[in-house]
Amino acid sequence: MSATDMSAAKDAGERGYARPDLLIGTAELEAALGDPRLRVLDCTVFLRPLPDWSEYRAESGRTQYQQGHIPGAAFADLIGDLSDPDSRLRFTVPPADRFAAAMGRLGVGEGTRAVLYSTDSPQWATRLWWMLRSFGFDDARVLDGGFAKWRREGRPISTAPAAYPAAEFVAVPRPGLFVGKDDVAAATGDAGTCIVNALSPEQHRGEGGITYGRAGRIPNSVNVPARSLFDPAGTFLPADRLRAAFDAAGVAPDRRVIAYCGGGIAATGDAFALTLLGRDDVAVYDASMQEWAKDPSAPMEKG
Repeated sequence: MSATDMSAAKDAGERGYARPDLLIGTAELEAALGDPRLRVLDCTVFLRPLPDWSEYRAESGRTQYQQGHIPGAAFADLIGDLSDPDSRLRFTVPPADRFAAAMGRLGVGEGTRAVLYSTDSPQWATRLWWMLRSFGFDDARVLDGGFAKWRREGRPISTAPAAYPAAEFVAVPRPGLFVGKDDVAAATGDAGTCIVNALSPEQHRGEGGITYGRAGRIPNSVNVPARSLFDPAGTFLPADRLRAAFDAAGVAPDRRVIAYCGGGIAATGDAFALTLLGRDDVAVYDASMQEWAKDPSAPMEKG
């Protein structure tokens, strides 16, 4: 581990995480810029509510990236390159060969280490982190506080086009990190599994916000909003506060976790936070409510 890595791990470790190596701070990343093994990826996507609040319109963050990004960072296209083009749903995990080709074009492969960031919502970075993990790549970190914190601190910003040398990414899928509707349906009656909704409390109760077709939640699920896991600066809460949030919702350490949200994005924020705490029995329902709520045969709860 380099001196930069040790400093980043120390900062995160002081917040009590079991896996402090999964985060990197802004100062540590700035010191590491120029490392030939480093691949910094901007993962930004913006979600704009439709007028009827039934769904979101997804907008690529590429334009903002072109207006300013961390020096040397490349743009990771989660809407296009890193989603399944054959799926009727948005953002679903692409086939292994498509994912490997996209990451290879971004320069990520053996001998490299990736740092992922996004702008207005940390979950776009955790989404790519979770996908990388699901395809067997473990040398990736999330920039704590993202680009907003980086910019707020006055750190260097570039508008120069950036790209890394192409690499060979070998995808080694790990079953169980993403699950489908049948797995979730089975889990609703399984006392050994806790289903966690990462959406807002209002959406969980079916009382407001985007509905994805039907308001409410998956039966027997509990609510830990992804947005509640970050402080006002956009950095992850200390481990004791993260643990308290999950404990309060009934996410017991002896129960497997399946996290969901609207489209499998915010759910990765919950999943990443649980991994920071040392959990290794967490899955993400990839299609989430954009699939479940649109299926009239799938049961829903409200209230």
